[in-house]
Amino acid sequence: MIYSLKGKVTGRGDSFLVLEVGGVGFKVSTVSRTLRDAAKSAGEVKLFCYPYIREEQLELYGFREEEALRLFEMLNTVAGIGPKTALGILEVDTVPNIMAAIIGRRAELLTRTSGIGRKTAERIILELQSRIKLPKAKALTEKMDIDREVEEALIGLGYGRGDVREAVRLVPESEKTLEERLKFALKSLSRAK
Repeated sequence: MIYSLKGKVTGRGDSFLVLEVGGVGFKVSTVSRTLRDAAKSAGEVKLFCYPYIREEQLELYGFREEEALRLFEMLNTVAGIGPKTALGILEVDTVPNIMAAIIGRRAELLTRTSGIGRKTAERIILELQSRIKLPKAKALTEKMDIDREVEEALIGLGYGRGDVREAVRLVPESEKTLEERLKFALKSLSRAK
């Protein structure tokens, strides 16, 4: 079975990239963060892969971090969650934040995914909460609460939800307080205009 691929990116689409390994091009579906990282990389790229076989068709899903692959695999064990939905969940936020949301029973983060309602989010939490180990879960859930407040404040100022989420995602971990995180995100949004 394929666990990882290392090669040169020779093509890309909105939700996939083509990774050439030993003269063979593999189409690997992935999240936008991986697409951006791969575009910046001039050399070889290594992706941890999840092969999905459906009706004699092989689909590959790939991630830069092994932790993302593990979460993707866990999400696929939940009834009603397939690879495309699991990929959508990983698109919503960073892997540690998604894990912290599951541990902290914060369904609202999962419901940001297209096709995931409150009941499905709660089922994901119920099935995965005990299986996820995250040493800094408490600190991450506190940071998520602060980031949610920052998002609400910036949306209240008239910024678009997508722009706000991206600006908040870019705030460095060194900015801890609500005021520091808000100030940094506001500067990012101001520079983007």
